[in-house]
Amino acid sequence: MIHIEKTPNGALQENCYIIADGTDALIIDPGSEAERIIATIQTLKVIPQAILLTHTHHDHIGAVDQVRDAFSIPVYVHESEQAWLSDPEMNLSAQFMSVPVTARPAEFEFTLYKEYDFGKLHFKVVPTPGHSFGSVSFLFGDFVIAGDALFKGSVGRPDLPTGNLDQLLKGIRTELFSLPPETIVYSGHGDDTTIGYEQKTNPYFN
Repeated sequence: MIHIEKTPNGALQENCYIIADGTDALIIDPGSEAERIIATIQTLKVIPQAILLTHTHHDHIGAVDQVRDAFSIPVYVHESEQAWLSDPEMNLSAQFMSVPVTARPAEFEFTLYKEYDFGKLHFKVVPTPGHSFGSVSFLFGDFVIAGDALFKGSVGRPDLPTGNLDQLLKGIRTELFSLPPETIVYSGHGDDTTIGYEQKTNPYFN
């Protein structure tokens, strides 16, 4: 049975997720507070297989290197944002943080629409750009990790570099609203929601 551990972290309360089935685990968007993320994984007694990044804004990548090194695991990212990991201007830490955020390059780049297997964990990567042009979401059967694409009652900011509202709404409609309405949405900030709830109530679509 899959266990989902949400760990809000940092000043922006970015949601880092630990997805586990048995002892197999994936870490999604370790934004900051690396020690707390590492301690949570140790408490869960799981073995991380990889770090997955929905996108590479600074609040989603600040703990990447510490967590990667703690467990000797690879990082996966969309090719369009590979260079952002080491570029404080593109990951926006130069604009919004007193100390620039950087991380080493990811070991792997996602193939869109590919299905990935890590032990018992299985997911598909789909493009949901518009908050940033390399934003992706991860489909895990009855739930989706949507990063900063879709929130409860809102969508990701489209006014940041490479953002585009029309592209964002199109991606959500195509890749996420095509999922069953009971699909749970785990967002990069804030509360969980469902596809059906957002279809009916999200002001960007109603």
